[in-house]
Amino acid sequence: MIVPPGRTMLEHLRHMAVFVRVVDEGSFRAAARSLGLAPSRVSETVSDLESFLGVTLLYRTTRKIALTNEGRVLHSRVADMLDSTERALNDLNALAQEPAGTLRVSMPAFMSSSPLSTAIAEFVRQHPQVSISVAFTDQRMDLLNDGFDVNIRVGWLDDSSMMSRKLGKIDRALVAGTGYLGTRPIPMHPPEIEGWDWIRYKHRAESTTLTGPDGRTAKLTGHARLEVDSIDGLYHFASQNLGIAILPEHLAARGEAAGSLVRLLPEWQMAPLGYFAVWPDRSRRESLTLLFVRFLTECQA
Repeated sequence: MIVPPGRTMLEHLRHMAVFVRVVDEGSFRAAARSLGLAPSRVSETVSDLESFLGVTLLYRTTRKIALTNEGRVLHSRVADMLDSTERALNDLNALAQEPAGTLRVSMPAFMSSSPLSTAIAEFVRQHPQVSISVAFTDQRMDLLNDGFDVNIRVGWLDDSSMMSRKLGKIDRALVAGTGYLGTRPIPMHPPEIEGWDWIRYKHRAESTTLTGPDGRTAKLTGHARLEVDSIDGLYHFASQNLGIAILPEHLAARGEAAGSLVRLLPEWQMAPLGYFAVWPDRSRRESLTLLFVRFLTECQA
């Protein structure tokens, strides 16, 4: 390859890296956001690369981009090169005295005040050269498509192509608002609350299995007049005396301490939910990701 005067191979490597980011992000605008550049600058960079190579790399429309045959070949080769470079940097980072880099993490919104968030805070304190961006959401996030390095998932693992490690378990409690329970007799057995109002969390099964002190089980499918997609919302509405809810232990304890919630059938237990760290098999920040996951595992032990 002959490099025209005034240009260096380093500049064209930068151009190719921008091209790969455009393809991976799916648009010039998304790539510009991730790179911290103006969309026009990103578009010009790819055009310059096309001019230099003498081929068209991308088909552009107002709504989307698509790879040409030449673009597909270049993307495959350059993406492999960039991946190898990332791995080399990860290896060097692993040998360094102080880990450095950035991690994007997603975890359920209801864990924002949990011991796991406290562990993340401690990780940040111990590693001043590491930056972490945490997205708290109860929606299921896709690691690759949404650009995360690590996802914390509760109660579900459905992608065997990902690496995962169990961090711990979450105990759950059956609760109702103090005012709601005040209008009803205290229940002693699960069937007694079957006909009460329930507040349902839409990401969990409609039925609930309880195990009694003698090992007997009871399955409940209460009528839900209200359905929410947020555990924090579930806590709020239960505190507003709208019915029965199933909450993580730390939120149930908070409501009890505030006097807004009361536990129902405390001698009957629900199976705890496991929570897991999940990350790609070939992580962009492999050594930093593993360091982070190991730290969380040790903190939850």
